[in-house]
Amino acid sequence: MSELIEAVRAGRTAEVVGLLDGMTDAERRAQSPGLKALRKELRSARWDAASRRAYPALHAAGAACQTGAAAAASWITAADMRWSGLSPAVLLHVLGDRDAEWLADVAHRIADRPASAWVPYELMAGLVRLSGCPVPTTDAYVRGWVQHMGGTWQRGDTILDRLRGDAYLTDLVAALFETHDIGNALEWGTGDGPNSWSDALARLTVEGALDRAATVDACVARLLRGGTTADQRAFLRVLRSLALTREEQRERVADWSALASDAASAVASHAQSVLGSLALDGELTYRQLAEVSEAVLFRTERKLVRAQLVLLGKVLARDPAAADELLPAAAQAFEHEDADVRERALKLMERHVKKVRSAEVRTGLALAAERLWPALRARAVATLGAAPVDAMATVYEEVLPPVPRPARLAPAPSSVTELAEEVGAAMAADAGVTGFERALDGLVRHAYGNREDLLEALEPVVARRWWADPRYLGADRRYGDLRHGMLETADALDLVLATLCEKTRTDTLHSGLQQGAPTRNCVHAALSRAFEARVWEVAYRIRTEPLPLLLSTPTWSTGLLEPDELVTRLDTYRRMGARVGAADFAQALLRVRREDRSVAEAAARRASALGTAEGTRLARWLTAGKPLPPVVRRRTSGPRILAESGEVLELQEDFPASFRALGRPVSAFGESRYCYHWSNALRAQWPAMVPERRELLAVRLLRDLSGLAVDDTRGTASVLPLLAESGGEAGEATHLGVAYGLGARHPEDRLAAVDALLVLAARGQLDASRLGADLGQLVRRGAVKPTRLAESLRTAAATGANATIWGLLSHALPVLLADLATDGPTGPIRGLGDLLAVAAECAEQSGARGELPHLACTADRRGASRLVREARRLRGALMPVEVAA
Repeated sequence: MSELIEAVRAGRTAEVVGLLDGMTDAERRAQSPGLKALRKELRSARWDAASRRAYPALHAAGAACQTGAAAAASWITAADMRWSGLSPAVLLHVLGDRDAEWLADVAHRIADRPASAWVPYELMAGLVRLSGCPVPTTDAYVRGWVQHMGGTWQRGDTILDRLRGDAYLTDLVAALFETHDIGNALEWGTGDGPNSWSDALARLTVEGALDRAATVDACVARLLRGGTTADQRAFLRVLRSLALTREEQRERVADWSALASDAASAVASHAQSVLGSLALDGELTYRQLAEVSEAVLFRTERKLVRAQLVLLGKVLARDPAAADELLPAAAQAFEHEDADVRERALKLMERHVKKVRSAEVRTGLALAAERLWPALRARAVATLGAAPVDAMATVYEEVLPPVPRPARLAPAPSSVTELAEEVGAAMAADAGVTGFERALDGLVRHAYGNREDLLEALEPVVARRWWADPRYLGADRRYGDLRHGMLETADALDLVLATLCEKTRTDTLHSGLQQGAPTRNCVHAALSRAFEARVWEVAYRIRTEPLPLLLSTPTWSTGLLEPDELVTRLDTYRRMGARVGAADFAQALLRVRREDRSVAEAAARRASALGTAEGTRLARWLTAGKPLPPVVRRRTSGPRILAESGEVLELQEDFPASFRALGRPVSAFGESRYCYHWSNALRAQWPAMVPERRELLAVRLLRDLSGLAVDDTRGTASVLPLLAESGGEAGEATHLGVAYGLGARHPEDRLAAVDALLVLAARGQLDASRLGADLGQLVRRGAVKPTRLAESLRTAAATGANATIWGLLSHALPVLLADLATDGPTGPIRGLGDLLAVAAECAEQSGARGELPHLACTADRRGASRLVREARRLRGALMPVEVAA
């Protein structure tokens, strides 16, 4: 072993540097193979004490002993060297005797690495300085430069002082405007004060260090390209700091128009203010103003749209001749989703329509007004000459999505190669009920008759599993602890694979099989234990007495199992003399379809003819009638409305202990709220376990679903569409779950709840009065925020379900308006105006008529708040003048 290798292994970095300084290039090259071998040795135990001690010296020695620039750059930036802790100054020292061209090559190669490689900026900048090469303007270099310049806590100067002394300022600032997602780095630690990037760049343009025109153009171009919110915010600050002159603003009218039309709200607002100032000073043509107005009025942000209407009103008040150009543009707002915007646009028309000279423009405004909804269109008939509403031509037709049809599961793969691919895919990502059940059934079938070929095909899948690593000594360490159960669907497949590969002990599998009733005191325990019981049984039987196939594999994606198919599988067991698995058969009973009585009774006769105990049990189950839902009672807990259910006796008889808990009473308070069942992938399997017993599942998920609205949790609503597509009664718990989902904090959860709502409506299972009353109570108790609910209901109504949404709100709003009518202790609920706006839109679209309790008291209140305006609008829609008279 050479002296250098010994010093590296001992971690004596200073000694290594000294030895390298005295070596020739040939001597350094001769050390390279030994250093590579040492690196390979240390990599196998990277985090032990010896490796951590040696890595800094190895980092320096390996970089110095590479002859090629590519090899040196690769060694310096390697992933295993990333955390060596070696100072960039040491690397610069050992590399400093190379020629400038070689150093420049290394500098540009390491600067080309992604920012995630964490190459120190000091190293890149030092190599640029030593070589005298042009500065790299790569993503990694620019990010490093920004972070280095912004490190104010390390020195007493400012960002401006540091930028003034940078020899590459012009090139790097130009690259800064081209770097994606740099906004957070520009704002971090500096904000918007005098020691900020925006202030420094503005001052440098004043001083002449940066070309002002080029900087302004680059900044505007960066905003036009869009990007992350942080980018838009940061570069908008730079633009504002530059304080453009009126001449500079006039030169970029097209850019301001594009930004006002398409940029993020904050950027669009700035562009709108610039254009507004130009327009009011007469420096914008009416055609230009009309074009940008048409684009802005198409945006969804009410603040921007209202500001544009105000601007148009000011210009029209100054010059009546602008009416022919501007009023047709303002008519774009007649189709805006916000009712207040539509009314403001109509008021603008009413105020200025007399200034229009062209008959063609007047005709166009009248036609545009026909797009208004009935309440406003009635006003437009008199002021704009719009055609009256034709009652015969406006018959409303509700549009609901088609009823979802479940997909039939394809048979398990007949090829072990195809099965291995499906198992690998199911373990890498959530494969849903279909993917999981096909994988599990395929493993059972091939383990029974084709075990050796199956194991060979599974080798690539098994090689990536944690339990296959020799350091883990198999899967017993994980599965021997039964307290936490299976946290993901991949855990279930892992157990089966580990059993196939002899990585679990038989006594571990037997312990899992014998768990019996769940001992964990959480509301999900009954579901998780029933799910796990079948998997433990499959694994144990693979080891001791393989099953020929699974009885409980569903026929449909919802989890339903056709009775004739189950009878056929039992007949296969009878002919093969195979013993039925208790958990597998119990799951099959819970899945078998019983709602179609004629099909169930015909299958029962076939089952009885089998002459087996399971056939007799199945026949009795199929002829027992449709499953009865549990008795559900409402309970309250703080702002929440929860539910609890009574006992389901049918599930207590002739079922294994691991399944009986599904039929036991569920308390809203007795079970612990803290558990390990947070996986959405695992939760998605539960509806398929009890596909004709929707309430049985919903009552156990209700507290989780309430967290979407009350605690701002995320993800649980993904189960709501599955519940909506399930069978059985959609009762108290299901409707409450949808109500919480409609008030969820996160948009994706609200969309899932909207999907569930529309599916229930399309299937004729939505109780609008129940859901509406629940929503009213939840809003009143503070569990659901009205603004979130309004957004969800507006989304649902936009699909064409206006009558459905009006049906909900007609039962929710009286609950919320009652306190206002009786001068309750609390004032109007914040956001109630949003709900009234959605109700008014739905009533106008669907042609709803009648009186809404307590609405008149709200509509008769003084003032012009949104609450009062929308209440009056809703009253006008429900009781038009001709009807009220």
